[in-house]
Order: sequence, then C-alpha cells, then structure tokens
Amino acid sequence: MKVGIIGSGGREHSICHALYKSKKVKEIFCFPGNAGTSKIANNIEIDLNDFKKIKDFALEKKISLIVVGPEKPLVDGIVDYFENTKIKIFGPNKLASQLEGSKIFTKKLCEKYNIPTAKFGIFENIEESNFFIKQTKFPLVIKADGLASGKGVYICENKNEGEIAIKEIFGGKFGLAKNILIEEFLEGEEMSFFVVIDGANIQNFETAQDHKRVLEGDKGKNTGGMGAYSPSRLINKNLEKKILTKIINPTIDGLKAMGCKYKGFLYAGLMIVNDEPFLIEYNVRMGDPECQTILPKLKTDLLDVIISCCDEKLSDLKIDWHRSKSLCIVVCSKGYPDDYKKNIIINNLNSIKFENYEYCYHAGTKIKDNEIYAIGGRVLNFVCLSDSFKESRKKIIEKINSLKWNDGFFRKDIAYKVIDE
Repeated sequence: MKVGIIGSGGREHSICHALYKSKKVKEIFCFPGNAGTSKIANNIEIDLNDFKKIKDFALEKKISLIVVGPEKPLVDGIVDYFENTKIKIFGPNKLASQLEGSKIFTKKLCEKYNIPTAKFGIFENIEESNFFIKQTKFPLVIKADGLASGKGVYICENKNEGEIAIKEIFGGKFGLAKNILIEEFLEGEEMSFFVVIDGANIQNFETAQDHKRVLEGDKGKNTGGMGAYSPSRLINKNLEKKILTKIINPTIDGLKAMGCKYKGFLYAGLMIVNDEPFLIEYNVRMGDPECQTILPKLKTDLLDVIISCCDEKLSDLKIDWHRSKSLCIVVCSKGYPDDYKKNIIINNLNSIKFENYEYCYHAGTKIKDNEIYAIGGRVLNFVCLSDSFKESRKKIIEKINSLKWNDGFFRKDIAYKVIDE
C-alpha cells in the first residue's frame, strides 16, 4: 500500500516512522515532510490549502490512504473533499473537527450534554470583555475561539494581564477574532487522554502529560509543547471510566445527534481536580509532542489501527502496547516562542548513535546539500523508552548534550512531577 501523510512536524515524523515499520506499507509520501521524513519517505512540496493538488497527486501516484497530521486541513474540510474518491482518508470531517476549530462550539456541546468543564462566558468585543473581568475573581483563563497552534490561551493573574490578553486576541494575534472565551480557572493537574474512533466504536490510545510552558518549573509563556511523558501519573481504572462515561461518550453521542460520525484520533485535554475529570479542550488529532511520546509504545501495526477506523471495524482489533515509560524532550530554537533565527545548521546530529527504543523525530528542519537546518521554533524531539522516567530523561539529556547545538535550548525537567517530587 502507498500512504500519504499531511504535515511537517514531529508528530508527522513519528507517524511516518510507525507506518514505515509496517510490512504492508510499500511507499510513503509526506506533504511536505521535513529532514527526518526525507530519510524514509518522499517529501513533496505542495500547498496544504490546495486540496485539489493533493488529491490529483494522490490519484496519479496511486496512493491508497491519506493520514492527516495537523488540525487546519481537518477544520478546513479535507476529509469531506476526499469523500467521493477511492482514497481512504484518516481523520474527522469538517463538522466533527469543530471540536477543535471552535472552542465555543465545544463549550456549547458541553453545556447541552452536561459534560464537566470550566464555567465560561462568551464575549464579542473588547468593551464587554473588559467590563466582565473588572467584576470577576482572578486567576481566570482567556482563550481565542479558533485555531491558535496551542498558543491562544492566557492564564491571567490580575486585571492588567486580562486586558492585555483581550487586546491581543481581538487585535488579531491568532487571526480574526469575532468572539473570545473567558473561563474560571480550575486548580488541578492536566492530562492528555487519547482515543481512536471508527464512527461508532472507541478504543483508548494511551495517556500523556504535556509540558506547555517554555521554562522549567512550568514557568513562562505557553508553547506548542516542550516535552511529554507517557503514561500520565494520574491515570487509573476508575478515572479512565469517568473520562469515558462523563466526557468522551457524551461528546460522540452529541455529534451523532447532529448526524455526524467521528472517525480518527480524539485528544481530550483534561484538568483532573480531586480525581474528577474536567474537559479543558478537544483536539481532533494526535497531540504534539504527545504523539512522539506515545507511538513508540505501540506494538500493534499503526496501519491496522488506521484502516480499521476507516472501514468501521475497530471492534475487531486488539491494540497492544509496550508497558515501558516513554519520555520526550523537545529541542527548540533560541528565542522560541518569540522571534528566533531560521536556517541555522545542526552539525552533529548524524554522529549521535541511537540504541533500541531511542528516537529522534524531526520537527522544524529541512535538508539541503546533505546538511540539516533548523527552520522552526520546535526543532527536534528526543524520545526514550525504558523501565523508568528518570532513566529515560537521563539518556535523552545525554543525547542532547552530545549534539552541542548552541543555537538551541530545552527543558531539563520534563516529568519533574513524577520524577522529582
């Protein structure tokens, strides 16, 4: 089988690597891919907004399956576009993708189906938003409604921070903003909970703990993710049951009531408060860097998982996992998440030796004249599976230090709550 993968990040490299290991996959095309995917797949420069070009290329090359990595093509309706072709495409359709495309859509769904989430208000302009926060207790959370690459969320400790957040969102920092969401601040611990769905059947797809803040100790600005570990230290059978019965199942049932089948990965960003789950937000794809952390643990052929979903036969498949502890650290360009230099050479990467269950997934990289260059904020994802998170982190830090890349930085405390506390 020939497979196409849409996206260029670490998530897509890890998906590419997992499918590359499948004996059933003959050839992989990445749109556009990165320096890492170029070693195991064909990178194709193509406008991801031009669905016709992607479809025409897939038909020409006899690609049987398209896997969509990032959220934007899903929210823009790429699955619907491929609906009447012979090409299978993995991911939710445009309506289902509103779970991520509009935080307000999701909040209203939660309200209708009694899904536990933070109390919230929806505001249409700066004046009414500022008027509201003057009368509200802090801290509170202010969110851009649409897609923001994981960065459109402000945790505000006082009125001044709230006014800045409101001004930036309505000022277009994350694109055109018609509405914003202001939520109560939930005191607890975050967890990423993943499932895979075939339209009717749901199977768990592991848990992880992301680290969003740029600085150690979870300080500083929000990022797309500085690292993760899996499984989450919080997960247990009782909590898992609560998440499925109180959050995941009502969501899927709510979409069904709209005439919408959900197919693909679903990522619930949760806040666990006194062993009770609250939905923070949904993502309609695998997380990044959670995907890089979780997929190396997967024993079952990823292609079998994806095809079972596309064919609505997920109930026939048993998904098996390595029970190891997986940890990922993201190496970023200095300056991220603000301005950073691009086209910076990474010299020593090819000299680093990786043992079994050690991986390096590329994100913001390109290859030119056999040299690897950093072109993004998040550049490399180092992953290790071992018997303990402490051992995994130690091995990864040794690998990153041996890279001797002075233009990058990383957090040395990933999984500190499970290792150091």
